[in-house]
Amino acid sequence: AALLRPVAGPLCSVPYHDNMVDAPSAVPAAITRAIEAAIRSKLFERVIVSTDDDEIADVARRYGAECPFERPAELADDFALTTDVMAHATGWAIEALGRDSLESLCCIYPTAPLLRSEDLARGLAALRSGDWSYAFSVTDFAAPIFRAFRETQSGGLEMFFPEHLNTRSQDLPEALHDAGLFYWGTPEAWLQKRAIFAPHSKAVKIPRWRVQDIDTPGDWTRAEFIFKQMEVGT
Repeated sequence: AALLRPVAGPLCSVPYHDNMVDAPSAVPAAITRAIEAAIRSKLFERVIVSTDDDEIADVARRYGAECPFERPAELADDFALTTDVMAHATGWAIEALGRDSLESLCCIYPTAPLLRSEDLARGLAALRSGDWSYAFSVTDFAAPIFRAFRETQSGGLEMFFPEHLNTRSQDLPEALHDAGLFYWGTPEAWLQKRAIFAPHSKAVKIPRWRVQDIDTPGDWTRAEFIFKQMEVGT
């Protein structure tokens, strides 16, 4: 979904892919939660969903979003990159609304049902805190990645970083990974398709328990459970 504040405001885009999760009933719920979180944040005056799917477009409109353009076919498969989709949305916004109307753009994934409005506010504040191209959600790994290992073809094990065999976990540096909730960026960053995982990006930390990658029906079930617990606690 793309969100826009017309006068010097931020724009946000949430790309949708038909095969984002092998659980069709989860798709409308995921889209609507992303839209609702964006609207509740009061950071945007317009919400725009980028999709090539009529059903998803209808759901988005019912929940207050707009679908002013159709996603090109080459950007609507499982191999489309976030930066490509956002470059397309940014180009549309500049052409339709003018460059001066865009301060920043934020990409929200529809597979982010645990997103909170305050997360988006923290992200925008982080982007504005310095000369950053992006500010996006991250979380820490559940276990030290520097002591990770893999199974070999012979059935044995080998460490990825054998130099840390005897290093204490508390002496290892913190490692972060993409939380997949939101990605704030400047119009120039999106148009130029700058790398997101780079020194010009600012990390916005999200608690590990509130991060759930959704690729399977089981992932969705776990996300639903966490979502219900969050609602109970509010």
